[in-house]
Amino acid sequence: MVFLAQVVLARRLGPAEYGLFASSLATVTMIAPLAGFGLSQFRLKAYGSEGWAADRWLRPALRFSLATTILAIAAVVGWALWGDRVDADTRSTLLLLVPVIIGVFAVDLLGSKLRLEERHRALAGWQLLMPSGRLAVALLAVGIGGIDARQVAFGYGLVALLLAATAMPQLAAMSRGEMKLTGHGPRQAPMTAIATPGAWQLWSQAWAYGVAAALYPVFFQVSTVLLKYLDGNAQAGHYGVALAIMSALYLFPATIYQKFLLSRLHRWAVHDKPQFWRVYRLGNLAMLAIGLLTGLVLWLVSPLLVSIAFGPAYADVPVLLAILAICTPIRFLSTSVGSALLTESHMRYRVVAMLAATVVAVALACLLIPRHGAIGAAWGTVVAEATLLLLMYLGVRRIERPERTSP
Repeated sequence: MVFLAQVVLARRLGPAEYGLFASSLATVTMIAPLAGFGLSQFRLKAYGSEGWAADRWLRPALRFSLATTILAIAAVVGWALWGDRVDADTRSTLLLLVPVIIGVFAVDLLGSKLRLEERHRALAGWQLLMPSGRLAVALLAVGIGGIDARQVAFGYGLVALLLAATAMPQLAAMSRGEMKLTGHGPRQAPMTAIATPGAWQLWSQAWAYGVAAALYPVFFQVSTVLLKYLDGNAQAGHYGVALAIMSALYLFPATIYQKFLLSRLHRWAVHDKPQFWRVYRLGNLAMLAIGLLTGLVLWLVSPLLVSIAFGPAYADVPVLLAILAICTPIRFLSTSVGSALLTESHMRYRVVAMLAATVVAVALACLLIPRHGAIGAAWGTVVAEATLLLLMYLGVRRIERPERTSP
């Protein structure tokens, strides 16, 4: 659905208008993780290691969520109103997309509840609502004459608000501790001896997850945004189409590790380390094999795929996809390798690795885009992805495993 929505919008709006919309959405997507700032990921870790005792984090989580969401909204509004090189069309598009921050946070937070309950069918249905709503907006755009990026942005914002409203009853129940936690037995009697932590304690525990969540969209989307400001909306539109296809492919490892396995990995990392490392080894082999096959297929079919799906206006996109296809096995493998760094005390190293890879991505984009345009952005992405994989691998080698007691 994500891919189909991008196909419809790219064909309907054309490279320049689609580039304006895609780059504005990428900007909001980069700032959106500030809302909650790793709270949903921390919640999985807390309940995975503490079980029902993690209910103690519920009250500070409410204050933390409110403060960080206001901060994220203020950041987008501030950039739209006073940012450098922000023209009137970009300003209005960004402001119309502000509700996306609230919708993304609601989807992520409720998703963490469903993962802890291991209600995978309900999670799948919930995760479908955002992309299906956006696809509906894209399809409606086909029948509206003279539609532009701002009207599509309004539709995306409306979908986000409707999702947030839909999530409110379950989020309120979660804030009261009404949850069917899986893997930790029945709920125990309230443990009055455990003090409720403050917001600062929550921050000290969650910041690493928040920084990692904030760095990823910068790492992945920065080239689209910089192409808009350094090379124009049309180039951003072409690169946005290529990234839409890559995003669709990357959903597979992300779904396996971020949606299906993550709550279990947190539990196994504390309570069943042999199982944790068995899943880690099997996942690496599977992701490498699937990634190589997917990258090869993408390289072979991208000219036909782009011609059929996007039309002649995007004729240069297959060249970008031929380069980005190299990223496919790298990303699949780095997702599985990095899963070992999502648990216990290893998130701090993961944040450092993500920060280093993001610096590489931004530096290469700034260096290569003015000289080589979208082609330079694609090669910079390949190098940044390879850097992230190498750093993740080096981090995992530092972890002591049950079967290995010496280096």
